[in-house]
Parts: sequence; structure tokens; C-alpha cells
Amino acid sequence: MNAVSIELTNRMIDSVRTLVEIESPSDNPDACRHCMVAASELSQAWLGSPGDIYEYNGQPLHIWGSRTPQVLILGHLDTVWPLGTLQRIPWSCDGEVMRGPGVFDMKVGVVQAWAALHLAGLGVHDGVSILLTSDEEIGSRASQEVIREMAAGAKAVLVMEPSIDGALKTARKGTSWYDIRIRGRAAHAGLEPEKGINALLEAAALVTEFATYGNAELGTTVTPTTARAGVTSNTVPDEAVLGIDVRAWTASEQQRVDHLVRAWRPRHPEATIEIFGGGINRSAMEPSVSAMLFTLADSVSAGLGFGTLESRAVGGASDGNITAALGVPTLDGLGAVGDGAHADHEWASVSAMGQRAHITASLIRELLGS
Repeated sequence: MNAVSIELTNRMIDSVRTLVEIESPSDNPDACRHCMVAASELSQAWLGSPGDIYEYNGQPLHIWGSRTPQVLILGHLDTVWPLGTLQRIPWSCDGEVMRGPGVFDMKVGVVQAWAALHLAGLGVHDGVSILLTSDEEIGSRASQEVIREMAAGAKAVLVMEPSIDGALKTARKGTSWYDIRIRGRAAHAGLEPEKGINALLEAAALVTEFATYGNAELGTTVTPTTARAGVTSNTVPDEAVLGIDVRAWTASEQQRVDHLVRAWRPRHPEATIEIFGGGINRSAMEPSVSAMLFTLADSVSAGLGFGTLESRAVGGASDGNITAALGVPTLDGLGAVGDGAHADHEWASVSAMGQRAHITASLIRELLGS
């Protein structure tokens, strides 16, 4: 077994703690910016250059290296945890288990990226770039443009999202989100309900039909997630607002459901429907786009003495979906080993952290030499 030095491990733990103790919820750009500043300082310490912090559509992001890399490393510093979570779930490390909001998803992965480039002895002009965003957990709507721009000419994209039970992620479902508003007409529910157009009833019809758009055999899910209608209990509701979540393994399935969603019409001829937000957010990451990179990573891991790697297809999406949609070879799940993403019991392994950094370093060397 290839040993990971205690010095490297301790240095990585210190960096993880720095990031975890700076809370950075996606919906708070100022908090995320504070975390980006810390990331810049840590980039300087690990790699000899601080990189740059930019603003894209109101969200900060950090770029280390060229905007036209051969190998692009993706990560994010935003978390799902609101400010104040540290008071309830403080940073801790008992020697093997690190805990704290965002430790697993995905601040350990960010530190692993720095450590990997440090181990590989690579600088800002050596063909590798790290892009850290602050809106991944809310769909990357602000940062998608720069992700595509930097990935377009790359030979590979490595995504430092956490693993799934230690396995790398070689396929991800695509995600589509829809915010839908149905407008009817208000009326008194007791005196003259027949003069109203009940938006809530129309919403119920929509939900009932949308539930048939999924395909269990193909793994496509269509899930109503939020609903709001009415203002008082004695008024026919004139508006209903719904949220719909769609997941699919292929782009063609996402497009099929998208067509059905946009073609739906209310039953009442005077009611109206508006899709005021959402659509296909991230296309499916299909297995073919990661196959070569997984084979190479598996070979590298075995050669280092860390054993073979496992792969898994997962239902959640990441920024890897964006780069995979460009046809750029993309490998995801290279980050933390642990569990509990978005949950109170979130934790990450100390011993696996250095191993994954070594694997990533060797994988990058192979890619740059190919």
C-alpha cells in the first residue's frame, strides 16, 4: 500500500477546517465571497498563486490557472446549510472522521484538488485549471456560461464532488425544474362560486396528469414538489403556483417530458398557464462520456497500491452534467469519501483524503502526457 504522509494529511485537515468554518450558503453571495477569499489564500499556500475572484450574475467564483486549460478541475464552495449551522454542527475531527456543514459536499474535494496539483508539482501555466463556483447547489444558473467556456477546449474535466460509498460517479441523471403559474378568476366561495375559475382545481388536474409523464422502466421521474394557492378560505383561488422536478438518464427523455410539460393546457378555456422559471437545467451525464477516464483512474489507483475503483450511476446532477453535455470527457465523484450530503450526519474520511489526492495527481499527469 502506497503510504500517505502524515504531514500531507495534517495540512489537508487544516485547510478543510478553514473552509468549513466559513459558512457559505448558496443564497448568500457575501458569505460565499468570504469563502472565496479564503480559497484564494489557500491556493497561494498550496500552489504558489492565489488565482482570481470574479463575479458572474451576482455570484462569486474563483479561477486558478488559465481560462483555456487542457484539464479542468471543477468544484464548488457553496453549501445547502444556512448561516448559523456551525453553532449546531460544529467542525470536528476525531482522527478519521471530519464533521461540519459542507465537509463532505464538497469542501474536502476542493482541498483534494489543491493537494493533487501540489503533489503533481504543477503551476498556473502547466495546463490545469481549477474553477470553484458558488451556486452549484441551486442549479449553477449564474456560472454555467463560464463552466462551458473553460471546458470547451479541454481534453478532460475532473469533478471533485464527493464519491458515493467510495465509488466514482460515471453517470448522472439530468435535471429539469419547472415553476408554473396557473391563473383563474376569484369569486366568493359561498355566494357565487360558479362565477370563479378555480386555479387550485386546475393545478390538481395538472399534477394528476404530470404524474403520468414519468417512466419507471427508463428511470424517468416527474415529481411535483411545491404548491401554493388561494388567499382566504372563502374565496375561489384565482392563482396557483407549482414546482415540478424532473430527472432522467438520457437527454431524449428530458426533451420528451419538456415537450409534454409545455404542451399542457388547463381544462377551463379561460384559465391560463405560464412557465415562468426553469426548464432543462442540466442534461444527463451518460456513461460513455466518462468511460475512458474511469478506466484510466482505475489503472492509476491500482498502480499506486490503493486498489481498484468502483463506479456508480447516481440520480443527482452536478456541474459535470454541464461539461458532459459538451461532449468533453468528464469524470465525477473524485472528491471526499464519506456520507451524509445535505444531512446532519455529514462526514468525510481523513485517511481516504490523501489517497484520492494522490490518485487525482497521477491521473492529471497521465492526461497531460497523453
